[in-house]
Amino acid sequence: MVDIHHEGICEAPLDVAFAYIDDYRNATGWMFGLARFEPVGEQVQGLGAVFDGTFHVKPIKLSSTVKVTTWEQDKLIAFESIKGFKNWSTWEFSSLSPEQTKVTVTFSYDLPGGLAGRAMGRALEPIVAMSVRHTDAALRHAIEAHYRSS
Repeated sequence: MVDIHHEGICEAPLDVAFAYIDDYRNATGWMFGLARFEPVGEQVQGLGAVFDGTFHVKPIKLSSTVKVTTWEQDKLIAFESIKGFKNWSTWEFSSLSPEQTKVTVTFSYDLPGGLAGRAMGRALEPIVAMSVRHTDAALRHAIEAHYRSS
């Protein structure tokens, strides 16, 4: 299993940051490589919500269906794949001040075994590193722009 851990600080209140990330419609706008992220069924947030997603950065294209396994208002959102590319993510939120929020993300994934898994791992490593840097900057910018416009 591969684990990636990242912390970022945005200049927006906790409730604004949480609501922005919790709205699935925003995900493809800030998550690098996420080409599609759509609800499966009527539920679009909270514990038990399910989403189909596709991560595509040439030459790699991965699809996964994820389910929200933990959801605590203004505190925590956790996803786990239930189909496709095996992955888990946890998004934790904490208020640093009335207008500043820390978002801590842990993203984990499993690769298949053998030569194919090792080759995929070598191909994914630089893409994942670039994705984390881009996603952090894009997410902070999007949350802060959303907050300023509200």
